[in-house]
Amino acid sequence: MAKSEPKSSREKVLQTLLMREQCTITDLAEAVEINPISIRHHIAKLEAEGLVDSEEERHGVGRPRRLYFLTEKGREQFPTRYIRLTVRLLEQLKEVASPAFIRTLFTQMAKDMANEYRAEALDLTIDERFQLVQKLLTREGFSVEIEKQGGYYYIRESSCPYFHIGVNHPEVCSVDQTLISTLLGVPAQKIQCLLQGDAACTYLVPTEAISENDTPIIERSPAG
Repeated sequence: MAKSEPKSSREKVLQTLLMREQCTITDLAEAVEINPISIRHHIAKLEAEGLVDSEEERHGVGRPRRLYFLTEKGREQFPTRYIRLTVRLLEQLKEVASPAFIRTLFTQMAKDMANEYRAEALDLTIDERFQLVQKLLTREGFSVEIEKQGGYYYIRESSCPYFHIGVNHPEVCSVDQTLISTLLGVPAQKIQCLLQGDAACTYLVPTEAISENDTPIIERSPAG
């Protein structure tokens, strides 16, 4: 399976700090998958540009550890104002709507997004369907990698454009899961989640289930 356009180590450092709020050099090295010396080199440059700052934190006996985080300038590298607006809209909506309505709203929104790809999804092979899923998720802002291993397909999202919204409004997590399930025509099982501290949101799809369902099930929105 093809992978998303690779991000630079610098971009990965910034993305990791955005998602995890605070990290040690060791945390960043593990997340970005480069050695700590290289991480320190990137951090020094980012600090010089005013994008990253740090503070010491004491934790038990021993030397305090240094935690790195994005400055306001660093956060401005990402569309945070739209995130704040979305969060406010959701808070207002939850004051007047039931939880069931909110869940239905997100599910239907994801199905509508998938329906934009309906014509492309028809008569595709299994691998082509997954390529379409990757194309759609990447366009929505996810960093996606798809791997076939054993009797399963693994869809891994190492970054999520909805992460900061999902912290307080986890209903948004249904969007990508619904997109995947709708385009493939079979349920995708979520086995890992960034919101739970995992390294990626990971979905599991049995190859057998795909083989048994040759035509993607894509529902149209109700008229009106």
